[in-house]
Amino acid sequence: MRSVWLVNLDLVPYADALALQHRIVEARQRGALNDVLLLLEHPPVFTLGRNARDANILASRAALQQIGIDVFRVERGGDVTYHGPGQLIGYPILDLRDFRLDVGWFVRSMEETLICALDDFGIRGARVEKLIGVWVGDAKIAQIGARIEQGITYHGFALNVDPNLAHFDLIVPCGIRDKSVTSIARALNAPIEMRAVRARVAARFAEVFDVELIEITREALEQKLAQG
Repeated sequence: MRSVWLVNLDLVPYADALALQHRIVEARQRGALNDVLLLLEHPPVFTLGRNARDANILASRAALQQIGIDVFRVERGGDVTYHGPGQLIGYPILDLRDFRLDVGWFVRSMEETLICALDDFGIRGARVEKLIGVWVGDAKIAQIGARIEQGITYHGFALNVDPNLAHFDLIVPCGIRDKSVTSIARALNAPIEMRAVRARVAARFAEVFDVELIEITREALEQKLAQG
């Protein structure tokens, strides 16, 4: 069975996490590193994918700066989305040549991972035809945006555990105007521990991708990157 290193991080600034992804991708492309799954949270940030429209950010940059929300344009697919505390971010950095070199399969597998994890909490997640992500009824609970370079994936998924949903009102999430946004806490109408969600997402990821997750620390990952 293939192994994937699981690196659990806490609150990581978006720029730092993006730089770390780029370093892992470069090492993975050279065959100098194992596949990696990063699980973490971000301080408040809006990210715009390759095809995103600036107009889908509804507040001015000055207003966003005042409330501490950064903006990044990045190389993933998709439109604009929000990341913030209370949202579980997953960045799978995988060589798809060891799985299936198929972006559709990869996206659907991330969706399946999250649908199965939600089911563990009694929440019925689902796909919506022609849209990417995971939904509870008509409300989006998880966003997905990926990038694949030379067969290596990065960026990934964002699962709303208990974030500040009001921040989504400052954008047109994923460029979709007629859908709302929800979270695990809202769906359950009860508090939820991020630790419990991390554990279930990791377990379901291992099942869906048919891998063994081996947890390592950030320090161990940095050592392996330095050695490569």
